[in-house]
Amino acid sequence: MSQHEFENRLAVVTGASSGIGLAVVERLLERGARVLAMSRGQGELAALQPRFGDQLQWQAGDVTQPADRAALAQLARDFGPVDFVVPNAGIARLADGLETSAFDGQWAVNGAGALDTLAALENQLAAPASVVFIGTFLSQVSFPGLAAYIASKAALKAHMRTLAVEMAPRGVRLNMVSPGPTDTSIWSSLGLADEALAAVAGSVSQRLLGGRFLEPGAVADAILFLLSQAARGLHGQDLVVDAGYTLS
Repeated sequence: MSQHEFENRLAVVTGASSGIGLAVVERLLERGARVLAMSRGQGELAALQPRFGDQLQWQAGDVTQPADRAALAQLARDFGPVDFVVPNAGIARLADGLETSAFDGQWAVNGAGALDTLAALENQLAAPASVVFIGTFLSQVSFPGLAAYIASKAALKAHMRTLAVEMAPRGVRLNMVSPGPTDTSIWSSLGLADEALAAVAGSVSQRLLGGRFLEPGAVADAILFLLSQAARGLHGQDLVVDAGYTLS
């Protein structure tokens, strides 16, 4: 990646108040990008504002709400063409694999929310522009209780691959990063009791080559790579960043 290629370029990141989204925002800001960040609450973004000032603009919003997406698009119009989009907002909930209604709520955020965010920004995209969706390493394995979550991300991947072909003539590259076990709040939101959550985390960590969950920054670095011109030959790819989990 060029040291200066993000300078004064405009990026939109959703689900930006913590975890991977926050790490992406911080790295973009450090490289001189202007960032429009959307999340339901400001969360840890508030700590970045004093460091970066007007370089960071925050929009309160929910990716499942048309009015919030329209407000984000209006903000993008005010700041100029959008060079980078990272539709990071996502949820994961435990549910029985035959509880098919569980898919609807998770797809609404993980899939439709991501695609509708891009659709809202479509007319604001620069040429060239780069988009990185967020998948999951679990699309390559299995994890009891997370069938609906995995299916929502797998469906997004399939959609992304065709959309990458459709949007390439406009100079828009689409790719995906699929994080492995990462130290973010999504794990604690699954609905497991603390003791059960600790047991699952311990079991998962044994399969990681580094012996522990990834830091969000490790995933953010992969996302910035795909956004950058260093990845200019990549279209419709899914980069799995999982500390070796899927090797065994």
